[in-house]
Parts: sequence; C-alpha cells; structure tokens
Amino acid sequence: MLSKRQILGLILSLLFLSAAFSPQAQSYFYLQEEQRLPVGEPIELLLNLPPAVLHSINVSIKEGEKLLSLQGNPSGENAYRLGREVSPVLMEPGQVKLELKLFDLIPLKQISVDIQPNLNLIPGGHSIGVLLRTEGVMVIGFSPVLDNKNEPSFPARDAGIELGDMIIEVNGQKVATDDRVKEIVGAWQPEDADIVFKVRRKDALLEKTVRPQYCLDTRTYRIGLFIRDNAGGVGTLTFYDPVSAKYGALGHVITDSENNQALRIKQGKIMPATVESIQKAKRGFPGEKVGLFIENSNWGDININASCGIYGTVQKEIQNPLYPQGLPIAYANQIHPGPAEILTVVKGEKINKYTIEIEKILNNRQDNKNMIIRINDAALFAVTGGIIQGMSGSPIIQNGRIVGAVTHVFVNDPQRGYAVFIENMLFEAGILPKEKTLGALQGLSLFYA
Repeated sequence: MLSKRQILGLILSLLFLSAAFSPQAQSYFYLQEEQRLPVGEPIELLLNLPPAVLHSINVSIKEGEKLLSLQGNPSGENAYRLGREVSPVLMEPGQVKLELKLFDLIPLKQISVDIQPNLNLIPGGHSIGVLLRTEGVMVIGFSPVLDNKNEPSFPARDAGIELGDMIIEVNGQKVATDDRVKEIVGAWQPEDADIVFKVRRKDALLEKTVRPQYCLDTRTYRIGLFIRDNAGGVGTLTFYDPVSAKYGALGHVITDSENNQALRIKQGKIMPATVESIQKAKRGFPGEKVGLFIENSNWGDININASCGIYGTVQKEIQNPLYPQGLPIAYANQIHPGPAEILTVVKGEKINKYTIEIEKILNNRQDNKNMIIRINDAALFAVTGGIIQGMSGSPIIQNGRIVGAVTHVFVNDPQRGYAVFIENMLFEAGILPKEKTLGALQGLSLFYA
C-alpha cells in the first residue's frame, strides 16, 4: 500500500506532466530559436501564455537593433515587453538576436532572426513535361548472355559494374547515348583487347574491364547490360521568380526507379503539358496524371536536380491567371497547422484551386518532408482519390502566401502526404542565399507524388 508521501509524489508528478503537455507549455517549447522573416514583417513571438505572465517577459535586442523599428520609427530602444508594446518591424536584411527574460531576471530563450529579402513569386500549378538527358549512360539492369550450351553469363556484372553506375567513357571515348555504347560493343571482335569502361559510382570514378561474350540467342557479342540515357515524365511547376527568371518544380529530386539514385543531368528542359486523364489513387496504389507534352513550346532549361526539386531559368515569363500579381512567401516559422490550398491541373491545362489541411509541421526535418498535408476538397478527391503522381510540385498557399509544395503521397493513405517548405526550394534554386535550411515523373519511385 502506498504511503502518503508516495501518493503526494505521484500527484505532483502527474501535475507536472499535465503542465508540461499543456498548450501553454507547448507554445514555449516549440518557439523556434532560429527563425527567418522577410523585410517588412513584425517579429511576433507567439506564446500562448496568460497575459500576466506574457507581460512579465522582457525581450532584449542584443544585436541588430538598427535593423528594426517600432511603430514605423527607429526605436532607439534595445528592449520591449511581450503583449504590451508593438512588435518591432524588420527594416532591412541582416540578423537580429533577441533574449527573453522573465521579470528581467530569469533567462528563458535566445532567438536569432535572419531577415530575408521580401520575395514576390508567381505561383505555379501548371502541368509540365520534363525531359532529361543524363551525364553518360546509366546502368539500369542486367541481361543474361546465353552461350552455346544455353548457359547464362553476365560479363559486365562479373567485371564489377553495378546497377546505378553511370558509364562515362568506353575505350577512352566519351559516350552520351545508349546507341553509342551499343555501337562500340557491337564492333568488338575476339582478337581485340577487353573493353575498358569508365564509370561514375556516386562521387567516385572507376575503371572496369569487360570481355564481351558471344550470345547464341542474338548471334552478337554482348556484355549483358540494360542501359538508358534519358528520362521523362509529367510533374507540376511550383514557382516562377520574375526578377531572376528562375523557376522551381516537383519538390523532390528526380531519381532512377531501378536504384533510387539521383540522376546526374547533362541536359534537360521543361515544357507545358496537358493532362489527358487521371488514374485515381487507391490504398496501396498512388495513382497518376496521364499527360502529353506540348511540343515546340520549350519553357526553360533544367540546371539543378536537388533534394527539394528541379530548377533552372525560363525563356519567357510564366503567368498564373489566378494570381497575376504573384504572392509573397512564408518562412517555416510563419506556417501553422490549419486550412490551406493547392494549385494543380486535373484536366487539360487549366489551373484549379483546391482546399487542403496542413496537419503537422515537421521543423526538425532537413529534407523535403517538412509538412504533413491532407486533401479535404471533395471535388479534387472525387477526381484523383487523393495525392497522385504528377501532382508533385503543386504549390501550397496559406494566408495569401506561398508556403511550400506537395512532394510525396502516403501509399496506404493517399488522401495524405508530405510537403516541402518553399524556403528550402528557394535555397536550392539560389534565389535565397545558401545557408542552413529549416527543417511524378515516369520511371520514378511510386513514393513520390
């Protein structure tokens, strides 16, 4: 039987846990110590605390006070109190450091605010065709070479060539197409020396020597490889920056479906596409947009294939009839769970607006899975069944700001999926200065939207 002291200790423990998990305590624990905000925004430290406590918190401006103003005038002050005074407004790019103290005595938190340029982007939603030519020729599979006893062999695999290797040179000759590799191998004769392949494996360059074998089935000399020199598919444009003429799309890296490795792009371009039909998503099957490229209408080049999307420059301005003047962006610390909308195409080329719910913000992630979203628009759900391949890159808008893009679908729950912060895409595109980030193509992994 528990003693009075043990019972009291248990009660106090429960009270402590209850307080720790209260909305008030959670607002303090989740107040980010590193924040980003654009010029012109107030510094709003959203703490869900009783007014008496809030008014007792003093905010000292330890660094960057000249970058701020109170009520539109240079403050000349280096401190203010939460809940009682107007929040400082950010006046120009730079960094501000704040310190929060309770009763001017008890240190609570130190917060660093990076002040970024105030960007205005044209949101995407356009369906795009993506065409890629990779650096060299990628190994995507092995094919048996049958000898005169009908026994299979795999000359290239046995020589150490692996799936995902990028063939850069064959016998000292650079190769850019699978036809060129086939031509060199097809001209080989038994009296010739073994063929030397230079391959790129991740960041290493390797040489592999392969002796072709005569294939009884095809009556040619073969090395037993399946190779590919290009990729293509349909995705969605995320944004266009009219100042730099740069764009971002997809929200995730383009990988090879055979080995899930990022494709090294030698040449690539995007063009408008029209959606012909939709294969609806079901549990265990993500669905997809079926589209056609609009030929002779190249929009721009692909220069970067990175973890949060593809990027490049466009040849002419891209417009969005829903937001012809463009929209500002929101940084990670400005996004919150709640209603939002996405822009995407489900038929033809018309961009439509659909409601979604941002269910959760994942600030601790450093990839392209920064938010969990749910499709709750009945019209969109009726057509697509949820998030589908080809919807990757569809911009997400909350409170009149571009906050991110759709990236992945939960295969067993296609109504839900992941999204990336817009700031992470802008860092990779080179539109924002490179620094620490917070937090469906054919032939690509089905885990991508």
